[in-house]
Order: sequence, then structure tokens, then C-alpha cells
Amino acid sequence: MIHQTPDRQVAKGWFVGPWNSGVPVAVGYANAGVNEPHHHAQMFEIYLVASGTSTAVVNQQSIQLQPGDMLVVEPGEPHTFTHNSEDYYHFVIQTPFAPGDKIND
Repeated sequence: MIHQTPDRQVAKGWFVGPWNSGVPVAVGYANAGVNEPHHHAQMFEIYLVASGTSTAVVNQQSIQLQPGDMLVVEPGEPHTFTHNSEDYYHFVIQTPFAPGDKIND
């Protein structure tokens, strides 16, 4: 069993993945819309919005996210988060995990 609690003072971070466990996917979180345009050559990113609102930009298309939403970003799709409410929080899953697969745009 693995149990972790995020540090709410940190804008984003990782809970678990192949680097610290036998879990074959990376699971992380963000409590702010960190504007870092990038894409992945191999990985899908699955975002699950837990609270608040945010604006994601995928392939230059703005998407308004709210609690309960899911967003799947496919390999090769440039994406970032540009705005968020103060109470924003999402989980992210990267699969298949590929170390070093973040390519800044």
C-alpha cells in the first residue's frame, strides 16, 4: 500500500510512479494552473479536476475545466494551463510512463 498527502504549498508535484515504486504509471497533482507549454512524444496525460476551475490550452484551443471534468491530452498535443481559481486542484496520470518525455514548446 502507498499513501501520500500533497503539500498544498507546492503548486504541483508527484505522488507515485516507477521512480519510487512498482506502480507503472505516474500519478501527480497541481493546485495551480502552471503555465508551462509542452508536449509529450509518447505519453498520454489524463487530468481529473477535483475542485475549482482552470483554463487548459490544448492545440491552441482553450478548454474551461470544472470539478468532475476529465481531460485526456494525447502524445504530440501541445498543452498548458493558463488560469485557475484559488481553490483549483487536479490529479494527473501519465501513461505509458516514459522518463524524460516532456518537451518544452
